[in-house]
Amino acid sequence: MQLVPTICTYCGTGCGLYLAVEEGKAVGIEYLSAHPASEGALCPKGNALLQILYHPDRLLYPQKKENGAFKRISWDEAYGIIADKLKEIISIYGSDAVAFYGSAQCTNEENYLLQKMGRLLGTNNIDHCARLCHAPSVAALAATLGSGAMTNTIHGFADSDCILIVGSNFTENHPVISRWVLDAKEKGAKIIVVDPRYTPTAWFADSFLQLRPGTDIALINGMISVILKEKLYNYNFIEERTEGFDDLGKSLVNYSLQEASKITGIPEDSIKEAARLYARAKNASIIYCMGVTQHRSGTDNVIALSNLALICGNFGRPGTGINPLRGQANVQGSCDMGVLPSFFPGYVKISDKAQRKRIANLWGVEDLPTQPGLTIVEIINAVHDGRIKGAYVMGESLMVSDPDTHHVEEALHKLDFLIVQDIFMTETAALADILLPAVCYAEKEGSVTSTERRVQWRHKAIEPPGEAKADWKILCELAEKMGLAEKFMYNSAEEILIEINKAIPAYGGITPARLKENIGGLCWPCPDSSHQGTPILHISSFRTPSGKGIIKPVVHREPAEIPNYEYPFTLTTGRLVLHYNSGNMTRRSPSLNKRVPEVFVEINRKDAEYLGIKPDERVKVISRRGSVEAKALITRRVAPGVVFLPFHFPGVNRLTIAELDPVSKIPEFKVATCRIEKVADQVGEQ
Repeated sequence: MQLVPTICTYCGTGCGLYLAVEEGKAVGIEYLSAHPASEGALCPKGNALLQILYHPDRLLYPQKKENGAFKRISWDEAYGIIADKLKEIISIYGSDAVAFYGSAQCTNEENYLLQKMGRLLGTNNIDHCARLCHAPSVAALAATLGSGAMTNTIHGFADSDCILIVGSNFTENHPVISRWVLDAKEKGAKIIVVDPRYTPTAWFADSFLQLRPGTDIALINGMISVILKEKLYNYNFIEERTEGFDDLGKSLVNYSLQEASKITGIPEDSIKEAARLYARAKNASIIYCMGVTQHRSGTDNVIALSNLALICGNFGRPGTGINPLRGQANVQGSCDMGVLPSFFPGYVKISDKAQRKRIANLWGVEDLPTQPGLTIVEIINAVHDGRIKGAYVMGESLMVSDPDTHHVEEALHKLDFLIVQDIFMTETAALADILLPAVCYAEKEGSVTSTERRVQWRHKAIEPPGEAKADWKILCELAEKMGLAEKFMYNSAEEILIEINKAIPAYGGITPARLKENIGGLCWPCPDSSHQGTPILHISSFRTPSGKGIIKPVVHREPAEIPNYEYPFTLTTGRLVLHYNSGNMTRRSPSLNKRVPEVFVEINRKDAEYLGIKPDERVKVISRRGSVEAKALITRRVAPGVVFLPFHFPGVNRLTIAELDPVSKIPEFKVATCRIEKVADQVGEQ
C-alpha cells in the first residue's frame, strides 16, 4: 500500500491528508497529523472524499449534442469542433463575443492556462466563482490594505484574545478552523458572533448579535462610534500607520447607538459590549465570510470591518488581522492566477501598461486586451443582449451557483455555442453543445492555494477513468487546434508553475520542488527561492502606495428588496456541514446525501404557527423571480420574519436576486423577499 499526500478538494481550509492506494486504486484515507492547518483533522466531507472517485456518474469521454441528445465522439473531433466554432464566432462578432469561466476546483496551473487562452484570443471576459463569494474582499481590502487576502494564519486564531466572527458559520462551513477558535476560547478569549441565524458557530459565543439581514454596516459603525466616544482606539497605531481617521470621526459624529439598534434589531447594550470586548483585547482578530460579502453593499461591508481593525491597531501580530474565509479549495489561487475580468495574474490591473507589457512579453505577444471584461452576472446579461455568443465553462455549474436561475437558463439556451468541461453531468453540462470529461483531485498533479494564502502541491494518486483528461492537458491540446501551440508547450503541471513563478512576483519562490518537499507548502508572498513565505501580512507596513492603511467612511444602505404585504419574509441562504457549493459532488456522496437528501427551509416557530405549517410539511417558497418546494424545518435559529435555505440544491437560486454591488459586481444572494405557501396537494389532503 502506498500513501500519497494530497489536499482536500472541498472548502478553502486546505486540509492535508493521505490517500491510501493499493494496486492502483484508492482504498482509504490516512490522516496527515503534520499538516500546519488541519493537524490530521478532517470534516465529514473530507472523510467522504473517496466516494466521488469511482462514482458511476463520472464523465468518461467527449460528447457532442445532436438533436437534443449527447453522442460520444473522439477528443480530436471535439477539439476540432470547438476550435472551428470559437474562431467563427470571433471572426464574425469579435473577441469579446466569447467568455471563459474558470474553476476554484481546478489547480492554479489550470486556471492560469484558461485565462491565458482567453486573453491570447483577445478577451478579458474571464471570471470564476470568486465573483459570487469574495469579490468584495478583493476590492475592499486591496483599497484599504493593499492586498485582498486573509492577513493571518488559521492556527494563529488560537493566539487571539478576542475573535469577532461576522457572517461566517465556520463550525459547519470550515469545521477544522473551529478547532483553533475553540483553543483560543479555552485560553480565555472572548468570542463575538454576528449572524441573522443562531448557527452552530454561535453556540460557543460569549456575545451573539442576531442582526437583521443586510445591516452589517449599521452594526459595525455602531461599534466604531462607541470606540471613538470612549477613546478605546489605538492612537499610536492610527498616527503611525493609517490615514483617513479624521474623516471617519466626522462621518459618525451624529451617529447614535439608538439608530444602530433600530436598523439592526440588536439592543444598544449588546452593541456597546461587543465594541468594548473587541477594542480592549490585546490581540483581536476578525473572521468573516459570505454573510458579509454577498450583498449589494458587500464592498462597503468589508471596508467597515477594515476600519474597525485599523482603528484598534489589530494588524501585523499573531492573533490579529482581518480574515476572509474562502469557500472553495482554490478560490484564492484562482484569483491570484488572474481569472478575473479586471486583473491579469498577480492582480496586475488591466490599465497598468508597463505590467501588462511585462506579461505580454512573457507570453510572447506584443500586447494584451486593454479593456476590462465582464463579470459572471454581466456575461449572462450580455448573452441575453446578443453581445456574447460563445462560452467555455471549466468546472463550474452556473445553473446552481448563479443568482436568478431562470434568467441564467434562458441565457445558456441563447448561446450559439457552449463548451462545458467537468467530472459529472451537472445541470449546466446538460445544456452544453460539447462536453469534455475532466479528472478530479486524485487523478492529476498541481498546486492549490488555501484561504490563508498557503500554496500546496496535490500529488497524483490514481489514473483517471475512461478517456478523462486533466484540465491543463485539455487546454494545451485545444490550444494546438486554436493556433496557439507555441504558447502552450507544457508537458506537466510543474512546467506551468515555473512560468507562474515568473508571471507573479508573490509566487516567485514557490517552485514545484519546494512544494513537493514541504508538507503544508508556503504562504505567499514568497518572492524568491531563499524566502520562507509570509504567514502574517502587514507587519511593518501595508501594501498600499503610501504604506499606510486607508480608513474610509461608509454608510448603511437598505437591501434591494424590503418585505411588504405580498412578500413578507426576508430570505437568506447559506451552507451546510454535509454539503458543498453546488452539491454536484456531495449530493453524489452516499454517506453525506442520505443525511440531508433534499432542500429544506428554516422557518421561525411563530411564523410557522401563524401560517399553520407543521414540521416536515412541504411548502413552496416564492420570490419575484421563481419558486422552489422545500421541507419545512420549524426552528428558533432564525428570527421571526426571516427564512433560510441552503443553496446546495438546484432551484434555490431561482429565488435570489441579481442586484449587484457597484464596485465588486457580486450579487445580493443574502437578502431577497419571499412568501411561503403550503403545497397544494397537502392542502387538499387536510
